[in-house]
Amino acid sequence: MRIIEINGNKFSNMKGFYREIESKMTFGLNWKIERNLNAFNDVFYGGFGVHDVDEKYILKWHQSEKSKYELKYYDQIIEIIKEHENIELQLT
Repeated sequence: MRIIEINGNKFSNMKGFYREIESKMTFGLNWKIERNLNAFNDVFYGGFGVHDVDEKYILKWHQSEKSKYELKYYDQIIEIIKEHENIELQLT
């Protein structure tokens, strides 16, 4: 199973978070994803160059406790991820 890893040490605000998500979950796009939770949700459906639509994978979020305190929408982000049945979220 594919493993996608994001690192909370690489960002401390939503702008940096979106950059990290884009760098890890999209590839080969000639445009950037929007910087909002709706676009963030869309990335998890797949088809943006890293994983296929509905492909099952593990999302490891390193330093997630740090992110919990720094990101304004952390709880909403976790809810969005958990809504996708194809994703196994691992918070480390």
